[in-house]
Amino acid sequence: MKIMLTGGAGFIGSHVCQKLLARGDDVVVLDNFNDFYDPRIKRRNATLLAKAKIVEGDLRDRTKIAALFESEKFDAVIHLAAMAGVRPSLLDPLHYVDVNLRGTMILLEELRARPTTRFVFASSSSVYGANDAVPFKESDDIPHPVSPYASTKRAGELFAWTHHHLYGIPTTCLRFFTVYGPRQRPEMAIAKFVKAISEGKPIPFFGDGSTRRDYTYVDDIVDGVVRSLDRCAGYEIYNLGESATTSLSELVAMIGKCVGKEPILDRQPLQPGDVLITYADVSKAREKLGYRPTTPIAAGLERYVAWCRATDGGVR
Repeated sequence: MKIMLTGGAGFIGSHVCQKLLARGDDVVVLDNFNDFYDPRIKRRNATLLAKAKIVEGDLRDRTKIAALFESEKFDAVIHLAAMAGVRPSLLDPLHYVDVNLRGTMILLEELRARPTTRFVFASSSSVYGANDAVPFKESDDIPHPVSPYASTKRAGELFAWTHHHLYGIPTTCLRFFTVYGPRQRPEMAIAKFVKAISEGKPIPFFGDGSTRRDYTYVDDIVDGVVRSLDRCAGYEIYNLGESATTSLSELVAMIGKCVGKEPILDRQPLQPGDVLITYADVSKAREKLGYRPTTPIAAGLERYVAWCRATDGGVR
C-alpha cells in the first residue's frame, strides 16, 4: 500500500512510519520540521525512517500537496500533522485554526477527486471537553470543547464527515488519549516530569493532584492506527486509549519510583482548558478493530525511563 503520512517525523508519526515500513508499505512522509519544539528532534526521528520518502513541506501549501497527490497516487492518507497541545492553543488560536482546519481541508479537497483513497484522521480525547459521563464513548454528545485545540480537532472530524457524506471518501477518525513513550515531545507532561525529577528540579503540579488521565503507551496507539487503516471503510470514529485512569499524584509518584528520586512539587492552580478526567471506552475499537492495549502505565513508564537513560533523553 502506498501511504501519505503527514507529521511522520513527529512523536507518534515516526513510530507509525516504522511499523508501516516494517510490514512492507511504501510511505511518503510530509513534515514541515517546524520549531514548536526543537526541530533537531524531528530530524533525528527522520533518520530512523531510511526506507521512507521524506518530503519537507507545509500542509497548507496547496501546490505542493496537489503535486504530491498527482505524482504519488496514494492508496491512503494518515493525517497526524497538527499544531498540538491544549495550553499553547490558548495563546495562538488563529494559528491552530489555520494549520489544523485549513490544512485538513486541503487534504480533503484532494481526496474529493480521489474518493477511493482511505483517510485516517488523528483526533483527540480533548474533543470530549468537561464530559461528566465516564468512560467516554464515541456516541457521547460533545457540544462543548474547552480549548481551541479541542475545537479544531472536533471540527476536523465534522469536515471529514461532510466530505465522506458528499464524496464517499472512506474515513476513520481516531481519538487519541494522552499518548506517551519514546520520542515523546519534550513539552509533554511525562517527558517534562522525568527530566525535571532526574535533575532534582521542581515539576509544575496543577491542582490538588486528583485530575486523572487515560495514559496510553505509543505502541498501543500505533497498533490501533494500523488496524484502523486496514479496516478503513465508511465513516467511523474510534477511541484509542488504555481504558484505565491514573491521577496526577499517582503518576508523579510512579515516575519518582522509576527515576529513583523524590519529586519536588511546584504547586499551581488548574489551568484554563484543563479537564478533570479523560477515560476511554474502547469497546468499539475492540469489537471492530481487534484493538487490545497491552501496556499498563507502570510498565510503560519503566520503558520510557529506560529509553531516556539509553539515549540521554532526560535522565542522568
